[in-house]
Parts: sequence; structure tokens; C-alpha cells
Amino acid sequence: MSTPPQQQNPAAPAPHWQHPEGAYTSPIPVTRTHLGHALTSEWTKIKSVRSTMWTIGVFLALVIGIGLLVSAQTTGMDYEDAPYTIPAFFGLVLGQLCLITLGVLVISSEYGTGMIRTTLTASPARWRVLAAKFIIFFALAYVVSAFAIGFVGLVTAGMYGDASNVPWLGSVFKGALYVSLLGVLALAVGAMLRHSAGAITAMLGVVLVPSILPAFLMISPSTQRVGEVMMDYAAPNALAKIFALDTEGTGGPQLVFLIIVTGAAVAGAFTLLDRRDV
Repeated sequence: MSTPPQQQNPAAPAPHWQHPEGAYTSPIPVTRTHLGHALTSEWTKIKSVRSTMWTIGVFLALVIGIGLLVSAQTTGMDYEDAPYTIPAFFGLVLGQLCLITLGVLVISSEYGTGMIRTTLTASPARWRVLAAKFIIFFALAYVVSAFAIGFVGLVTAGMYGDASNVPWLGSVFKGALYVSLLGVLALAVGAMLRHSAGAITAMLGVVLVPSILPAFLMISPSTQRVGEVMMDYAAPNALAKIFALDTEGTGGPQLVFLIIVTGAAVAGAFTLLDRRDV
């Protein structure tokens, strides 16, 4: 004998996941996403890939290693009118290329592997993903740069005591800011070009061409002024002013110029991210 089907008691309350009108409501708690989630995701990415460890490791080896070697070849008299961080300048001229490379790889590697599709599917708010990349990279680059420059300055100060009365903490923060902004600029260029080799080549041109081209421009009197300005704002000369190696200026105008250029590139990266398909 078949048993009659059980009839639902109309007086029984509806399950807690079912809306009274019949619309489904998930029993799993749903949290509204925000920038903090994107920051956590990007921090997990950047600290777990090998390229970060290699580029940061080489950067520290160049800045600290070359800085200490230069410091060992100097005497206390060399710092009478100079900050203790000058030895870090020589390693930073090469080390900045590491941050530029890392800045490009932070985003171009995702386009190269196709993982950017997964990232933007998980976080449809594209601006949030790109903003998190900029924030995480800049924070990492700035902390590492300030540590490397400051470490060289502390060791040099310990070696030569009170030989210098020139404040040197300013060069730590300004030098770290300058090379970190170069890395952010590289990240923005990588976001716009979406190609690792192309973006790195473009950034090498940004760093190297203003240092080489003025030698040819200053041959002709008509282009001499252009060559002088370009040389004055080239990355090595800008860092030389920040570290007081060049007594003509403190590097302030060069730093402001880099902030403007980087800001324009970041704005372009955000604009193109929304207008182009993945």
C-alpha cells in the first residue's frame, strides 16, 4: 500500500533562507567587497612570486653592497659638506632599474599568463584592482628603498663619527620617494602597454635617453638649452641633487616633475583599463 504524500503544514514558518515572497536568500553571509580585499589579494600575489624576491634581493645587494664598498674607500674628510648617504647613491643608480622591472612585472605578467581575466572576474571593479596594485607596490618599493639608503647612511655614520654636520635623513626619504615613483611609473606603463618587454624597454628609454641625448643636443647652439634642461632632469642627475652630490639644487623640481609625469601615467592607465577589453 502506498503511503500518501506528506502535505506541508501551511502554518509552518518558511526556512530562514527563503524570503516571504518566495525570492531566494543565500544562507551564507555575504560581505560587501571593498578596497581592503583587493589590497590583501595584491599583497598575497606580490609576496608569493619569485620575481619579487629576485628583484628586491638584487636591489638590496646593489644599493647596500655598492654603498658599503664606496663608503669603505672614503675618509671622514669626504663628508665635511656632504651627507652620510652619498655612498648609497652609486648603488641606487643601478638599483632603480630593479624597481622599474618589478613595477612592470606586477601587472604585465598577469596579462602574459592570462591570469588578469581571473583577477577581474573575481573583482569586476577594475579600478579597485589597479589601485591596489599601485598602493601595494609603492609601499613595498618605498620601505625597501628607505631601508637600503638608511642602512648605508647608518653604517657610514658609524664609521666616521662626527665628520659631517649635514642632515642626511632627508635624502633617505626623498631618494626612496624618487626611485619608488619611477617604479610606479613603470607599473602604469606596463598597465597601458600590457607587454613586459615593451614596457621595460620604454622605461629604460625614459631613464637612459635623457642621460645620453643631451651630449648630442648640446653640440648645436640652437638645441643646447634643450640638452641642458634634459640633462638636469635625467634620473641620475636628479638623484645626485637629492643626495647633495650636485650642489646646484636639492632635487625638489626634479621630484615634482616626476610626480606630475607619474600622476599623468597613472591616470592614463586607469582610463585605458576601463575602455579596453581584457
